[in-house]
Amino acid sequence: MANKEVILTKEGFTKLEAEYKELKNIRRGEVSERIRIAKGFGDLSENAEYDAAKNEQAQVEERIYKLQEMLAHAKIIKEEEIDDQIVGVGSHVKIRDLEFDEVEEYIVVGSTEADPFQNRISNESPVGRALLGHSAGAFVDVEVPNGEIVKYEILEISR
Repeated sequence: MANKEVILTKEGFTKLEAEYKELKNIRRGEVSERIRIAKGFGDLSENAEYDAAKNEQAQVEERIYKLQEMLAHAKIIKEEEIDDQIVGVGSHVKIRDLEFDEVEEYIVVGSTEADPFQNRISNESPVGRALLGHSAGAFVDVEVPNGEIVKYEILEISR
């Protein structure tokens, strides 16, 4: 991940920044305290509490490092930079699946913010990648992981 630009919305940047601060300023101290208490239980070679706390410490430190890297290489997409004529990162897109005549709405975001359950699709996903650069009224073909081609019509683009 080193030096890879991380594309984020302002909202996504704020969420990552809050997680980073919480891990660094609160969780790190809580885990250190758990390690200190677990050391008091005696022999470290058979101390499950100590092992668990050390594993948690490693996970917290790894996440802190990853967040630090993401924040350092973040490119924040500003609302005024989002083109409502062409699909790009930050675009709200309404599309119609031509086979099933179903309308779906998505926000195209960077891979860090992707959450399909919140209709936030990555610009690196098959659908996101296929939509990029197209305008309303365009038809796009998306090759899904199983190799099939799904056809969509872009109905609407907004900020």
